Amino acid sequence: MATFLHRAARWAFRKRRTVVLVWLAVIAAAVVGAVNAPAAPEESSSMPGIESQQAFDLINERFPGAAADGAQARIVFVAKDGQQVTSAGNRAAIDQLVDAATKGPQVAQATSPFTTDAVSTDGTTAYATVTYKVPADDLTDASKAALDKDIEQARRSGLTVEAGGSAVSSQPEQGLGEALGVVVAAVVLVITFGSMAAAGLPLLTALLGIAVSLAGITALSSAFGFSSSVGQLAIMLGLAVGIDYSLFVVSRYREERAKGRPAPEATAMAVGTAGSAVVFAGLTVIIALLGLSVIGVPMLTKMGVGSAFAVLVGVLVALTVVPALLGFWPNAVLSRRTRKATSHDGVPTTQTASGNGAQENKVGRGGKAPLGVRWARFVTRRAVPVLLLSVVGLGALAIPSLDLRLGMPGDEAKSTSTTERRAYDALADGFGPGFNGPLTVVVDTKTAHDPKAAVQAVSDQIAHTKGVVSVSPPRFNQAGNAAILSAVPSTAPTSRQTQDLVRSIRDERPAIASATGADFKVTGTTALNIDIAQKMQDALAPYLAVIVSLAMLLLMIVFRSILVPLKAALGFLLSVGAALGVIVLVFQQGHGAAAFGIDETGPIISIMPLFLVGIIFGLAMDYQVFLVTRIREAHLHGEGTGQSIVTGFRHSARVVGAAAVIMMSVFGAFMTGGENLVKMVGFGLAGAVFFDAFIVRMAFVPAVLALLGKRAWQLPRWLDELLPRVDVEGETLVQQTATPDAPSEPVAVPYR
Repeated sequence: MATFLHRAARWAFRKRRTVVLVWLAVIAAAVVGAVNAPAAPEESSSMPGIESQQAFDLINERFPGAAADGAQARIVFVAKDGQQVTSAGNRAAIDQLVDAATKGPQVAQATSPFTTDAVSTDGTTAYATVTYKVPADDLTDASKAALDKDIEQARRSGLTVEAGGSAVSSQPEQGLGEALGVVVAAVVLVITFGSMAAAGLPLLTALLGIAVSLAGITALSSAFGFSSSVGQLAIMLGLAVGIDYSLFVVSRYREERAKGRPAPEATAMAVGTAGSAVVFAGLTVIIALLGLSVIGVPMLTKMGVGSAFAVLVGVLVALTVVPALLGFWPNAVLSRRTRKATSHDGVPTTQTASGNGAQENKVGRGGKAPLGVRWARFVTRRAVPVLLLSVVGLGALAIPSLDLRLGMPGDEAKSTSTTERRAYDALADGFGPGFNGPLTVVVDTKTAHDPKAAVQAVSDQIAHTKGVVSVSPPRFNQAGNAAILSAVPSTAPTSRQTQDLVRSIRDERPAIASATGADFKVTGTTALNIDIAQKMQDALAPYLAVIVSLAMLLLMIVFRSILVPLKAALGFLLSVGAALGVIVLVFQQGHGAAAFGIDETGPIISIMPLFLVGIIFGLAMDYQVFLVTRIREAHLHGEGTGQSIVTGFRHSARVVGAAAVIMMSVFGAFMTGGENLVKMVGFGLAGAVFFDAFIVRMAFVPAVLALLGKRAWQLPRWLDELLPRVDVEGETLVQQTATPDAPSEPVAVPYR
């Protein structure tokens, strides 16, 4: 791999204009496709393989034209203090809204609260239901505008009028997001490199990658069902890894130039060594993201595919565009000291290579060793206490993850500034907390001897189930072989009691089916969310096992060791546990939620743990490869255990630290606005990067390596012969180019 990338980088360096033109053509094609593509669809809750989805399918089959997934709007009316919604004036205003809504575009029907007994017992609250012929995704702007107009008209009567339901959706506030992440990344890069050009190149290439990936995702949004969330997450991950991958290549290029290599050979060496690590790290991220598709959750699959595409583009840009741009400006990214000592033909002088450059690697400003070197020495001398503190600290943070509760937060999790949240609260106050999450029960009477008696038996059994407040009269289909009931729980949709209630009702099914010959299934938004959460929870452990096994195998191939991969897997699990723990602390238990701008706490979004595990795996492999390969490289050159760790930190600690800060900034910036899922992912990933980069890789890893000594790099002979060889450290390149001043082939390069 290293040899191939070495040659490819030399070609990109020479043919830099061709490389840039090809990428500009790719951007142009992607943008044209994005401009002409249909709008991205909304998120779909379709979830094959669960009972709720089977019930939806049965409703669509037995109630043709009923549109089981048709959009609904629930208009809530609250009378002012001391008044009743049944008073003449208030009733007239409500009836006027219902009549107007009935005539609205795409409306199937609108029911009045006075004909459906939808008035609270105290008479202060009522609601009307507007049902549409099409799902929420297919509602037109005209339909939404007509409903908004009717609601505003009703408010003029003095009633408090709010709206909720799938037909009503407020757009989340957009935060600084990408812009803030880019600004922080720029500052970190300038501090790290001490050069505007060196800082600007990773940013430029990352933005190029984001432009290509986002335009590509937009162009394919209709064909693959990519929603806006897929694009947001792809931007978040693509921007972070795009900057980091380019950062590692540029950093290695500067190091090779400081050794005395001319620009073409330094570029080729940088891509052959750091680029090999980029390929491996990028592939691990891509594999982990694509692996989400085996879980069988369409939404998760789309997010994984979109994000994997963004990572792939980031890898390709780092391997092709970065060497091409270095060909245009080979000296611009160098430090000021190196540029001053560079001869007119672009080759650093012998003094620079053997003196200043080498000295820069050993000491920092003021004659002190770099912080990474001093820290590595500290860890190797105190390996046991550092190891214990890192494990105990991360373990303590992981404890709250044992209380992880999954769900799909609804209107109750939105800000009180939204009409959906106010409608939710008004219904809960007027009709009880469970009213916002009714359970839909579809009864299949196809094999029942007496369909009506069978449905009545189902209704009676559910009505007597503990936790059910009321059950609606059954509604039969035309053929008379199916009926729909609605059961209202006594508890809120996201509470544990409601989850237990759904399981209790389903547990009663075998006895009822045996007695009546009729089968039934429980669905509705609440049951659907419970089923999704259960499916995600059941998939978490197997997916985690697959990811850890994959990590072990890949790292054995790279590091030719058993103990190093085992250590990496343990560190990965610590990072995952700590990240999930802090998510539970903030988003579920509410500790410090206000400081992070979290309006409401509740269950963790169901797909979050799986998506987080996949991404953390990739990021953990990034830092593992970039840091430990330099330690192993020093070990292969004959250095002892402690010295090889110090050497690895000398070359990598500062760059890995800068990369981690950049990733944390990019991920954390997405908490400034956007959807709850994006906020949670941004927070979780920022925390995971901190734990993995600064605790696991900077403390846990060197401490374990120091204690293991030479045993860390041992591999049984039979396994060594069995595993393929991947020269991530570029050892073959070092041997081939042992003399820096003698590049493998002459290249005439005009420097400027």
